[in-house]
Amino acid sequence: MRIFVAGATGVVGRRAVPLLIAAGHEVTAVGRNPEKRRQLERAGAEPVALDLFSPEAVRSAVEGHDAVVNLATHIPPGTRAVVPWLWRENDRLRRVASAILSEAARAGGAQRFVQESFAPIYPDRGDRWIDEATPLEPVAFNRSVLDAERSAQAFADGGGIAVTLRFGAFYGPDAAHVRDLVKMVRRGFAPAPGPPDSFISSLSHDDAASAVVAALGAPAGTYNVVDDEPITHREYVDSLASALGTPPPRLPPAWATWLFGSVGALLARSLRISNRKLKQATGWQPKYPSVREGWPAVVAALSVAKAA
Repeated sequence: MRIFVAGATGVVGRRAVPLLIAAGHEVTAVGRNPEKRRQLERAGAEPVALDLFSPEAVRSAVEGHDAVVNLATHIPPGTRAVVPWLWRENDRLRRVASAILSEAARAGGAQRFVQESFAPIYPDRGDRWIDEATPLEPVAFNRSVLDAERSAQAFADGGGIAVTLRFGAFYGPDAAHVRDLVKMVRRGFAPAPGPPDSFISSLSHDDAASAVVAALGAPAGTYNVVDDEPITHREYVDSLASALGTPPPRLPPAWATWLFGSVGALLARSLRISNRKLKQATGWQPKYPSVREGWPAVVAALSVAKAA
């Protein structure tokens, strides 16, 4: 297939593009600056410079592709994620750019549209499993996820195959929030709001990228993309501490959740999310069954990067 990828140089996109090419697809990928475009070209993609907020430019760039994959985001780095106004650009991408890409894909003859979304917007369900039929309950900072999903639905309403991927809580060596968390855990503290027995449904960047490839063969619909085994907040930080060779860190008291604003309110929820639908539909399998297996790989990659 001929595939157009927006967000091709983000933490998921730069992993997905080589996988798509290795799978035999012809990839056109958006790069925001010359260096990013050179990286995409070295990976084997055809790089393009594009203003995702220009309907005319997007329509011209997307025309003639079989599938459009929208991974474009602008997530505030690290602990700055608790600052509400730093999410404005990400909201604009979800509300405006996603709609423009969806319309351009329909107009340009694409048969498939893949939209990145966010799994941790379900309500707190304690230790009960959550699937795609569970009603969504976003908070203030991520309400625009619904706009992005509506863009995918608009493509489906026009007769195309729309696949929405609700990614879990990302982790990887090139994530600013993970590097911040590592520093804090080394100091004996982990800023994980909410009860220690709340569940978190994680996802490595590598597993997110492989799910993008799987989405090209998935039936139309919405899919949770998370680890096989969600773990509790206590296990999450303790397993990282174990990988780092440090003692288990302290967690913040329950009253401190409000200090993190709406981001904290979301992170405090217990979200035991199932990936069964995607696995059954496509055969996708995460490399890391849980973050317990993923943390050692992250720590090793961070050590290599530090030594380089």
